Amino acid sequence: MLSQKLEAALNEQMNKEIYSAYLYMSMSAYSSHSGLKGFANWFMVQYHEEMSHAMKFYDYIIAQGGRVRLMSIEEPPAEFGTPLDMFEKTLKHEQFVTRCIHDLAALAEAEKDDEARAFLEWYVKEQVEEEENDNKIIARLRPAGDSQEALMAIDSGLAARAYKPPAASTQA
Repeated sequence: MLSQKLEAALNEQMNKEIYSAYLYMSMSAYSSHSGLKGFANWFMVQYHEEMSHAMKFYDYIIAQGGRVRLMSIEEPPAEFGTPLDMFEKTLKHEQFVTRCIHDLAALAEAEKDDEARAFLEWYVKEQVEEEENDNKIIARLRPAGDSQEALMAIDSGLAARAYKPPAASTQA
């Protein structure tokens, strides 16, 4: 059974994951409007991943006898600048999420909830992957500069990313 403090923090993080999805949907729309279909695809896949992350929290809270609380989701920005600007903002956002996950894991440890700490370990590892992916794309975008040819090659590569849904939810 979750402590009230941990239940509240898990709900808050679930809602942060939903905001992340909302942010990436906005980035996808911006990319699409800018004619960057590969970037739009990459961010839409990221949207789906973030929603699956939120649902893992949802399922866990319920499985632990907690109550899910949906909160207001802040409107994300609608303008993002260049693709490099967009990915630098993406990295900054993922670094924020990483800090939140680490804080949540520390809370689970302080609350002596080993099950919650084990549950959060997946997110700790996931955040390493998230930041690594962003850094790899930034490393490709920086030398591209203003080269439309290089940007289109990167866009084409990002178009190949596909969403792989996680295993089915445990909740009915």
